Amino acid sequence: MSERIDGGSPLSACLFGVPGSHLNLGVGALRAATLGGLLTREPAAEVTVFDDGWGQRTGRAYVGGRPVPIGLAGARHSRRYHRPESYLNMRVSAALGGLGNSGIAKIDAADVVLDVSGGDSFSDIYGEHRFRTVAWPKRLTLLRRRPLVFLPQTYGPFKSTRVRAEAVSLVRGAAMAWARDPESYAALGELLGADLDPARHREGVDVAFGLEPREPDEPAHEQLATWFAAVPGPVVGINVSGLMVRAEGAAQFGLAADSGLVAQRLCERLLDESDARIVIVPHVRTPGGTDDDTAASERLHAALSARHGDRVMITPPGLDPHQAKWVIRQTTWFCGMRMHATIAALSSAVPAAILAYSLKARGVFASVGQQRHVADARELGDDDLLDALWRSWTSRAETAAELAERTPVAIRRAGEQMDEIVALARTEHANRSTAGAR
Repeated sequence: MSERIDGGSPLSACLFGVPGSHLNLGVGALRAATLGGLLTREPAAEVTVFDDGWGQRTGRAYVGGRPVPIGLAGARHSRRYHRPESYLNMRVSAALGGLGNSGIAKIDAADVVLDVSGGDSFSDIYGEHRFRTVAWPKRLTLLRRRPLVFLPQTYGPFKSTRVRAEAVSLVRGAAMAWARDPESYAALGELLGADLDPARHREGVDVAFGLEPREPDEPAHEQLATWFAAVPGPVVGINVSGLMVRAEGAAQFGLAADSGLVAQRLCERLLDESDARIVIVPHVRTPGGTDDDTAASERLHAALSARHGDRVMITPPGLDPHQAKWVIRQTTWFCGMRMHATIAALSSAVPAAILAYSLKARGVFASVGQQRHVADARELGDDDLLDALWRSWTSRAETAAELAERTPVAIRRAGEQMDEIVALARTEHANRSTAGAR
């Protein structure tokens, strides 16, 4: 067993709510930033990330650009009830004292259990199944009487009164619950009502504001660096969501605009009316999946490069969240449909706009005073949406000056909230160590 610098036993932590982080760079950014923040403060900490894999494995996090080993444990809403990774199996095991379930053993050993709910999944907007998946870890943590921390995230909305009641119960039981922007904090207050406790229920910023950029590995780094350096002038970053451009996604979120067509029209106008070049940045790569950005990105690249050649490129596959942020911070202005792609820009002080499909984007942009750059695809038609994005592009110098002041504040807040979370874990660790010594 590793030891802390002070000679004591290492702090132990679990992280839930980041499944599929190798495919979804937004979820990956939440995972990577949380691990980086925790391990920077507690380098010897024993951290277990619960993912959608099977069994106990070894993974890695990047801290200061260097790989650090972490533990991985499977946990999933599975019908394979005999498997220890099944939440139902974990629930029965927890109720009966553990029963040798390795996942429950990790929770029992934890000084703190961190849960980010994928950033925006503590809601039934994506269906009750998704909510049940993010609720399970919280229920297990509270059942085993371990300190539960809701990392900065969105709360709600809830269509079902039954789901809302369960959500209230889970938040009430938490040792600490953070909202990631002013609107999310207002939603948290509405959820808790008179039970809102400012000492435990806090307004913060999305943890991805603290994500470190990292250069891509070769040969991707040489390819990207050569293209960025080839011609002077502005580079625009574009992210298209495979979910939003599909008819099913547009219907699910009630979009008034054809976001894929708007993205293409925006790019064509940029290429025709300016000397900008465009880098297309897929943020979710799930080949064949309904959420995949790859096919939509490749279609956009093909349509643009037919006329504009190498003024347009698409990022190579295999980038992790740190590396995708490195790419995005090279841009002059960024326009995305995935919120964490735009957070990578805002946290790099890069002016950004978002084609939004929900209220969550407005709150996060408001955390750095940029809510005017949220173009709501549910309310605006194609022409109005394009006009809003063009205004964002043409006002990028003013926006850059604002972000030069506001981004460092948000990054500092990301660090301060992690300080408080780690302080809670250290207090619990000290209390358990004292009790064990008696």
